[in-house]
Amino acid sequence: MKKRFLFSIFFLLLLSLLIANSRDKNIEILASGNNSFAIDLYKQLAKNEGNSFFSPYSISSALAMTYAGARDNTEKKMAEVLHFTLSQDLLHSTFAKLNSIFNKPDKNYQLAVANSLWGQRGYPFRKEFLDLLNKYYEAGFNEVNFVDAGEREKARETINKWVEDKTNNKIRNLILREEINSMTRLVLVNAIYFKGNWQNTFDSKETKEMPFYVSETKKVNIPMMYQEGKFNYGEDEKLQVLELPYSRNEISMIILLPKKGINLSEIEKDLSIEKLNFLFSKLSSQRVDVYIPKYKLEKRFILNKPLMSLGMRDAFDDMLADFSGMTGSRDLYISMVIHQSFIEVNEEGTEAAAATAVIMSGKSIALQPILFKADRPFIFLIHHIQTNTILFMGRLVEP
Repeated sequence: MKKRFLFSIFFLLLLSLLIANSRDKNIEILASGNNSFAIDLYKQLAKNEGNSFFSPYSISSALAMTYAGARDNTEKKMAEVLHFTLSQDLLHSTFAKLNSIFNKPDKNYQLAVANSLWGQRGYPFRKEFLDLLNKYYEAGFNEVNFVDAGEREKARETINKWVEDKTNNKIRNLILREEINSMTRLVLVNAIYFKGNWQNTFDSKETKEMPFYVSETKKVNIPMMYQEGKFNYGEDEKLQVLELPYSRNEISMIILLPKKGINLSEIEKDLSIEKLNFLFSKLSSQRVDVYIPKYKLEKRFILNKPLMSLGMRDAFDDMLADFSGMTGSRDLYISMVIHQSFIEVNEEGTEAAAATAVIMSGKSIALQPILFKADRPFIFLIHHIQTNTILFMGRLVEP
């Protein structure tokens, strides 16, 4: 009897260990897929000139909620573009695990992810769909009236106010008046907010006006922050890579700086998840002279064309879209994916926020310090170290 009891205990411990490992593996798979989507979308957005900044995690989250209602070819194409390789059940439960990690309170930094649903009053949404999003995304369902013009405007203001509240007022007026109409049936929203101090803050007394070389023929003077210290650093023949950790070393900013004479577009062309993971693996602690700009960016994108260019066409086609998992019939399509983002980098740290709305309508070590002077266009991303998840990504071309 005692042996049987001990065997049962051993079996339960082994089972719990296997489940824990499985969970970790699923998070690894999801994070890798999300990061691949981040690179793909970055390349699409980089086709436009100038600065860029977005939250791939926010976009993936909002579209994952939409994906829960996708069926047949719409589901298949969304999975391909978003790099979703887990089954529907595993995908959504793994998003829930990631969100619980990100939403864990921490006195050293703020990181919060929130979701919500805003649906037409009386519209026949499937209970299974709403229950799934409530269970895994904590996306409460809010009934509104998009059909009536006055009520529609109230609904838009309410959604925008919810986004403001979840992003510490950094993302305002996410949905414009003309972006919803009487045919709007469902708006799925994700909001993400981050604020963290550098593990090693920059001394504001060291911040000086310096030139930033936008191109070979153009330069602008900007406030450049400076410090010397030990940081994770790596390089290859074209790139310098620097990791700047935030407090507690759980989240970091990684900067990909082209070497002098190398154009940013050349780096962007070769950028891939494999390249990024390789660069991460080569980072080592070295003494570095760090110069980075003090800057603030705000961006807004309509993502319909970039997502369609990546292959997500059916979802935006009112004739082909199949979101029957939402209502039981093929009566909805994505009319618009809106994304808005904000980032401010200063001597103390970084504050970043983003929101995404998916609108559904009826039909080497050196002895001397290494110089890392980001005085030319560069790529940057904010990275959750434990889960290897890119939370935000962008480029600075002209501060």
